[in-house]
Amino acid sequence: MNQSSFELFKELNPEALQKKFLNSLLKIQNVQRGSIWIKKEDTYLCVEAEGDETGQIKGISLDIQHPSIVGWVIENKKMTIAETKSDRRHYKEVENKFSVKSSLILCFPLFFRDKKVYGAVQIIDTTPNKTSLNLDKGYLEQLQNLVDIFSIALSNAILYSNEKQKTLRLKTALKETKHKSIIIGQSKSFQQCLDLVKSYADTEFHVLITGESGTGKELIAERIHKASARKNKPFLVQNCSAIPETLLESELFGYKKGAFTGATTDKMGLFEAADGGTVFLDEIGDMPMSIQASLLRVLQKNEIKPLGETRVRHVDIRIVTATNKDIKQMIAENSFRQDLFYRLSVLPVHLPSLKKRREDIPLLIQHFLEKESVEAGTMEKKLSTNAMQSLVSYAWPGNIRELENLIRYLIVTAQDDYIELTNIPLHVRDQNPDIDPFGGHVQTSKKDSNDFISTIGNMTWPQLEKEYVISLLKKNNWNITWAAKASGINRSTFASRMRKLEIKRYQE
Repeated sequence: MNQSSFELFKELNPEALQKKFLNSLLKIQNVQRGSIWIKKEDTYLCVEAEGDETGQIKGISLDIQHPSIVGWVIENKKMTIAETKSDRRHYKEVENKFSVKSSLILCFPLFFRDKKVYGAVQIIDTTPNKTSLNLDKGYLEQLQNLVDIFSIALSNAILYSNEKQKTLRLKTALKETKHKSIIIGQSKSFQQCLDLVKSYADTEFHVLITGESGTGKELIAERIHKASARKNKPFLVQNCSAIPETLLESELFGYKKGAFTGATTDKMGLFEAADGGTVFLDEIGDMPMSIQASLLRVLQKNEIKPLGETRVRHVDIRIVTATNKDIKQMIAENSFRQDLFYRLSVLPVHLPSLKKRREDIPLLIQHFLEKESVEAGTMEKKLSTNAMQSLVSYAWPGNIRELENLIRYLIVTAQDDYIELTNIPLHVRDQNPDIDPFGGHVQTSKKDSNDFISTIGNMTWPQLEKEYVISLLKKNNWNITWAAKASGINRSTFASRMRKLEIKRYQE
């Protein structure tokens, strides 16, 4: 292959590559007509055509059910030579309007690297005596090798182009959704939360969101606001643990000029700025008792009094709060006002931790892989089955926030297109049952071991088998394929045993 041929296969634009290659083939075989076809769903689409009158066929589709030389080559995965007058495979209708018809067609399949056929290229002789094409066996073998190389080059260019277009679409989508809350999850427990949120949005009552850190409490608060009658008004956020007590009060209520040293101008507080809208107070459990009393007045009378002000001001706001703390325990310890808690928690919603909604983990992983790949300006990576299983099995003490940060890490550190199990950090992929997911060690005593032996000794074989199968299913988040692989038998046999043992999903 000469230097110009190598340059040809460096081309990453599919349209330019197929045009250049087709012209090269026509020149090599000394003919003036040719075409390239791609299998697309239930049709064969002509994506490139060269020669007199071929402008009429570029872009047309052939029904996959209709006999054609292209279809035969794609389905049989091998080259063919066809005399158009006698070969029943020839789709004569395509050339109905041509003044010069085909006399002999040489057609090669186009392969992916995995030998799957995705299209075909036709080199066409239009001379009446069919003498232009070189059909020498040795020559055709060399030509086949050239076509095979081109096939891979074109498939790579198509994949690259598809990934590039996907990246552009994702970038556009990210721009459009940058200021929108994206909530992902289809697990039963999470959907129940979303149903509550939807019903809460139609009211004006205050909402208290509870749940572990990183479960998405701010996204839920924003969803409530966006679905409410206040959606066109401000949605303002304040983390109660992020700033000192004195600053928190001035941030929420504002102040008058001269109220304290440094107060050189009037400052509008968050509550007043959000008039007509919603205020989200995150980490409400960290709000000092002194400010809790002032907040209670806002909830009771819709009144605020900026620092240094002598008169109250009326505001129309809805307050949504969130915490990862046990507020009832704090009430018992006199660190949170009971009357404030009852005002805040008219409509409570508790977000489940990620380990309690494991079926949502693959959805979240896919979302973060797409999102973070675009942000990092890299091609989207895929996750191997073993790596996915490891991430689904992990305890996720940091919940969704920890998962998102791990995906960012993997996108940067994994060198290949696929993220393998070896790329996953040790503390995540180590599924040793004697290691607690939060870093501690679970000690198994001799007594525990003896109790276990005694228990299984009193079980029948079907009972023991049933317990074993259920244990595997729970460990693998009820994914039958993974559980079967862990058991060492094929999926169909494993599923058959499940039916015989009358095991149903989520059986306790």
